[in-house]
Amino acid sequence: MPQNSKSAKHPGTKKKKRGKRRKKKVRLSLWASLGAAAGIFILVFLVCTRKSFSGYETGARVPPGDWRYGIDISNNNEGRIVWDSLFVMTDSKRRTVRDPYKAREIKRVSFVFIKATEGISFKDKSFAKNWQDAGRTGLQRGAYHFFRSSKDGKAQARNFIASVPKLRRSDLPPVLDIETVHKGWNRKELNAEALEWLREIERHYGRKPIVYTGASFAKDCLSREITDNYPVWIAHYGRDLPSFEGWRWWQFTDKAVVKGVPGRVDLNVTPAAGFNPPGYSEKSD
Repeated sequence: MPQNSKSAKHPGTKKKKRGKRRKKKVRLSLWASLGAAAGIFILVFLVCTRKSFSGYETGARVPPGDWRYGIDISNNNEGRIVWDSLFVMTDSKRRTVRDPYKAREIKRVSFVFIKATEGISFKDKSFAKNWQDAGRTGLQRGAYHFFRSSKDGKAQARNFIASVPKLRRSDLPPVLDIETVHKGWNRKELNAEALEWLREIERHYGRKPIVYTGASFAKDCLSREITDNYPVWIAHYGRDLPSFEGWRWWQFTDKAVVKGVPGRVDLNVTPAAGFNPPGYSEKSD
């Protein structure tokens, strides 16, 4: 029988066209999904890396004032530190930035505190290298010990002495980092053990140690025998000046961006010459 109509000649044409349209819709849907996923990934990346939408990475704001800047580090810091290129750079809003082209003010990092030990046996695996590397630069360097209130003060001092070599004249005094207490702690015993560490360290190195602590911990837990007789490095996050009278160094953030240090880092200040903010004290070392 003669096949006169086009549909008769090609009975599957409409089905094929419908199939092609369905495939096209599937492809468009797939591309839309991929585009949405890519958009979400970019947004998450920007948030996680804390990059501003203006295109550069920012960190914590520095408090107003004329400061010398310092960092403190331990084995918990990520990546390799570029010791001869440490700078604190701030933009017009006083935010720390990593890009020098976005910086309004650039200052060298002038000191560093490095974790050495903790408790009676822990030794920071990065200390020896960090201490040696910092010593090759013009930085003032200081070593700190994280105090465990449940452990003997003299034993903790021995752990520190076994790890930290003789100090140079330019080195900062040893630091006692005391900021936590164990369950069932007693204020009298805590201060007695802390004083044992401080006195043992002072006898060994011939330098009066620094005490690092938080403002509330200093007021609530430490005796005046400690806070009145030793230089205090206070931890107080925010732009307001520390509420503790007599501080000499101030750790104001743990989220600064510093050129030469990967990731976020603790940033500290001490007044530059001639600048004496309220609460600052010139306690001798």
